[in-house]
Amino acid sequence: MSSLTILESGPLATIQDCGRAGQAALGIPVSGACDRTAYALSNRLVGNRPGAGVIEVTFGGLVLHADTDLVLAITGAPCPGVPLNAPALVKAGHVLRFGPPRTGLRTYVAVRGGIDVPPVLGSRSTDLLSGLGPAPLGSGQTLPVGRSYGPMPGVDLAPVADPPGGEVFVRVTPGPRRDWFTEAGWQSLVTQTYQVSSNSNRVGVRLDGVPLDRARTGELASEGMTLGAIQIPPSGTPVIFLADHPVTGGYPVIAYVTETDLDTCAQLRPGQPLRLIPA
Repeated sequence: MSSLTILESGPLATIQDCGRAGQAALGIPVSGACDRTAYALSNRLVGNRPGAGVIEVTFGGLVLHADTDLVLAITGAPCPGVPLNAPALVKAGHVLRFGPPRTGLRTYVAVRGGIDVPPVLGSRSTDLLSGLGPAPLGSGQTLPVGRSYGPMPGVDLAPVADPPGGEVFVRVTPGPRRDWFTEAGWQSLVTQTYQVSSNSNRVGVRLDGVPLDRARTGELASEGMTLGAIQIPPSGTPVIFLADHPVTGGYPVIAYVTETDLDTCAQLRPGQPLRLIPA
């Protein structure tokens, strides 16, 4: 059987796929790859079927050893030292070292055949909030590679842009608890420049900035949460929910990130300036 070995895992490396959709009523989050576009592209480039398991790398640092000849594709945040956005044959014994990405945060490594660890509740995704799925990858761990794939797509290089660096603009629409905030609070949300907090993770992007004025106080009953919901905790500064967000939450959701900008949020890195603008 084909396999690869993790020599160094870097800051965080996990196995991800499309997640556990359709089980929220049972309290089971979706999870899955944060940058869904980069994830899907990596699998297409090596001919994998949709939903195959890949490695999601956070801010580089991953070192891989090919135990057998492998065909892989690397997408998302561009790490120096490895091929990007193209299928590549990696011979047995070769070592790949992922440097810190030039822009973006998360990089995806698809191997032809998929990372073939046992699924948990229908998915191979690591969910950091619930603890479902395989544990984050560690040094010395060997990962089996499956044999389920289709024909190679015949693409030498996918012409996709790198994740943006510098100030990023993310479009939002009003959420169900917009009325819990004053008009001045809403205007502050969509006009100020936030900074991405170092306290961000796969659960959500936390933003540092001026707290928002609330029109209502008191408690809110827990409500269902979705990918891209912008929740305002007692600090008054936003949290944008990512892949490992909880199924429910009790803080008001002032807005939602538009579907087309969700993957942009997945690539935001600590310290990056961000503007939330009306869609």
